[in-house]
Amino acid sequence: MPLTKVLLPSVILLLVLFNIVVTENFFAIQSLWNLLILISTTALVAIGMTLVIATGGIDLSVGAIMAVAAVTSTFLLDFNIFVLIAGTLFVSLLFGFFNGAIVSYIGVQPIIITLAMMIAGRGLAQVMTDGYLVSFSNPAYEFIGKGTLAGIPLPVLILFTVAVIIYCVVKYTTFGRYIEAIGDNETAANLSGINVKRIKLLVYCIAAVLASLAGLIETSRLAAADATRIGELIELDAIAAVVVGGTLMTGGRPYVWGTVMGALLIGLITVTFIMNDIPHPYSLVIKAFIIIGAILIQRKK
Repeated sequence: MPLTKVLLPSVILLLVLFNIVVTENFFAIQSLWNLLILISTTALVAIGMTLVIATGGIDLSVGAIMAVAAVTSTFLLDFNIFVLIAGTLFVSLLFGFFNGAIVSYIGVQPIIITLAMMIAGRGLAQVMTDGYLVSFSNPAYEFIGKGTLAGIPLPVLILFTVAVIIYCVVKYTTFGRYIEAIGDNETAANLSGINVKRIKLLVYCIAAVLASLAGLIETSRLAAADATRIGELIELDAIAAVVVGGTLMTGGRPYVWGTVMGALLIGLITVTFIMNDIPHPYSLVIKAFIIIGAILIQRKK
């Protein structure tokens, strides 16, 4: 995949070099950690989106699932951290299960059902909090987003652990091969004996769980659950990371590390504009051109 293996790393390298020369304190170790922390939630959501898109689907509800996860976690603050995490992930899993079941077993177009879930999930999260910001003080929970292990921020460790696991699943298991087969030709995959419906169901469940994990990280960093803002429009950045990372929108092979690099590129653009006091709308224009370019490259392929 030329975009993933050559062009994307080259663009990232050029942007890094540009920032080293132009942006003050960019190469400071704390600035680099802050960049990776910034992209951790987007990359987690994008990894789940990669699997969904690889099957020929789409999931617009991931941002709303992040918000639901954020709010759900605040209802579990009186329990220990393991119950809080497990309970939040389980609730989000139900959303993914619903999406996957409707897409796989009823046959509704993914964009339709996940759009409906995006609206319903965001609304549910706001109803659960009456539209208010829910702040808290819970050191064990806040450690997820603010803590470090061996000097490495925990969100960064979580991101790369998840990326390695999903990469190994995609590359070395039959589940990964089934995902690619479904994206290449769903009818042929079904005729060859692959349980297409079950694979699609699992893919949407994984996407929801990873979105929930991103929601936990974001909430713990803020020490507050904002049902209106957490996960807002993250589905767009996630899709952009997947497309730029080389996974075809029409389905096929999922490029997990390409997606991580795509999220890194998007984060680099954001950081470049923020640290140089350039208005944010300009970064949106740059991102749009990058996405268009990636899609044109995909069409040529």
